Amino acid sequence: MSWNSPARRFLLLFAALGCVAITWHLARRANRGEFVPGTLPRGSWKLAPPSRDERPQEDSARVLSLPYVAATRFRADGQGGVVIHDRARASAGVNLYVSGDAPEARLIDLDGRELHRWGCPFERAFPGKAATLETPFFRRAEIDRAGNLYALYQGGGLVVLDRDSRLIRKLDFAAFNDFALAEDGTVHLLIKSLAPLGTLREKPIRGRRDVLEDSIVVVDSSGRVTDRISILSALLDSPFAALFEPHPAAADVLHANTIEVLRGPALAGVPWLAAGNLLVSLREIDTIGVVDPQTRRFVWAQRGPWDGQHQPTLLSNGRILLFDNRPHERFSRLVEFDPRTGEIAWLYPADPKITFTSPEAGSAQRLPNGNTLVTESDRGRAFEITPLGEIVWEFRNPHRAGPRGELVARLFEVVRYPASFAARSLNPLNPSRSQSGSSREKSGPR
Repeated sequence: MSWNSPARRFLLLFAALGCVAITWHLARRANRGEFVPGTLPRGSWKLAPPSRDERPQEDSARVLSLPYVAATRFRADGQGGVVIHDRARASAGVNLYVSGDAPEARLIDLDGRELHRWGCPFERAFPGKAATLETPFFRRAEIDRAGNLYALYQGGGLVVLDRDSRLIRKLDFAAFNDFALAEDGTVHLLIKSLAPLGTLREKPIRGRRDVLEDSIVVVDSSGRVTDRISILSALLDSPFAALFEPHPAAADVLHANTIEVLRGPALAGVPWLAAGNLLVSLREIDTIGVVDPQTRRFVWAQRGPWDGQHQPTLLSNGRILLFDNRPHERFSRLVEFDPRTGEIAWLYPADPKITFTSPEAGSAQRLPNGNTLVTESDRGRAFEITPLGEIVWEFRNPHRAGPRGELVARLFEVVRYPASFAARSLNPLNPSRSQSGSSREKSGPR
């Protein structure tokens, strides 16, 4: 082939363009501070370890934690909105829900009519902070008694919005999965960071040193951190340390996904149910337990018979209700059991012909009339059942995607509030606007 042939000239031009493209790409990487192969001087070099300041810690936590992304692998099921409403048997109230489609929380009535909406893009709340796949939506949300919305961006932080979605407070922490709001405005956050070697007893866990440590961070109403409790240390220093084995080889060894501050007086003979203790769920070791913030240790813990559970909550009868995800099975279920005896008092579904499933996320809330509100997150569905398992209210996430609307956004949580509470909180003439309190009480939305 001649040097002057068209084919040869084409190859030379293609090679030149390729060199230009590679040079441009490497220059962009260098400008961003990234490592560029072939740019180091002679000698023996390696990448320096990340600094131990707070931001790289947060970045590592986001990368290593188990993700709850907006999408779901399940197809949309039928029409969106409220599809069942038995007015005689459904528990009265309104519903707050958060969905994977947007950083918004929506309040709807039992017929599906939108009553109010709060929203705040992550970039507006935390300008300059790197967004992730999990920050374009709210993972959890809760309304206080003044009508303000507390909302959590997964791994990004927590914001407080007034009724008009104006940002009035923010907590810049690598918070994940859940938070608990006290009546005085104190917030309990679940935080992830790389575990220091002291926490790991100077030994790696299953050969890993990049293990995530789950902690409970307590922030008062002024934004001051008043306490930080390592959940991993609280377990390993307690009589329940054996529950840590077996644990996964992945970095997110506990994956704390729920926290609840116990409120009522301790039941007779059960001092660990005292008010102020913290009920937590550790998904990766199939364990739920109670942490005493004074001793900083677990004072009770139990594993199974559940798998990958979410949302344990203490009921007024002393039992615990939880969403049993069972990600390794075909179907999920609800479990109500007595922590004093381990006896299972109620299961849903009891009929094997009735099925629902959410390998990730999911929640269950006992309602004032004895019914139970279930959020089947991965299918974008919520439904209310009677104690006998009859569906008396059902909502399907209307936020769809795809050419024919065949994909549904994950429905992270639906919480029922008393109608009177919502009306009082959202009334623009409400004189108690500055007062703060929690609606997640045992007899209320939680």
